[in-house]
Amino acid sequence: MIQRIQSLYLLLAAAAGIGTWFLNIWKVQVGNEAIQYFNAQSSFIVFLVLMLVVGLALFTIFLYKNRKLQFKLIVLNAVLSLAALALEYFQVQEMANKIQSGGKVITTSNYLPGAFLPLLIFIFLVMAARGVYKDQKLIKSLDRLR
Repeated sequence: MIQRIQSLYLLLAAAAGIGTWFLNIWKVQVGNEAIQYFNAQSSFIVFLVLMLVVGLALFTIFLYKNRKLQFKLIVLNAVLSLAALALEYFQVQEMANKIQSGGKVITTSNYLPGAFLPLLIFIFLVMAARGVYKDQKLIKSLDRLR
């Protein structure tokens, strides 16, 4: 059924993934120049992985009749969300290295709240996987009673 709690968690994970598309991840000020921002749209691979995470989260909502496949796809999606978090970090480090190799000095740099959304996605996906696992366990226990 679509009204299960794990469907809500999957929907929240998808919403957080969409939020990463629009929120800035990192800001940096180089000397007296204007502030530069890094977001998911700044890097094609980060954007692609996050788009895959959102698409997979929305797709797995409708796999409620096949709980085993739904569980496997949620676990795969959780791994992808951790990969997105790692990609964000490495892309930010690469951007910082490019700035510094150009002979410029970074005066301030901050991670913004958008950088932590993939971690929130991971938490929602783990909670959804836990819900699917509990449903599967309940169905197995009911089958034993028959």
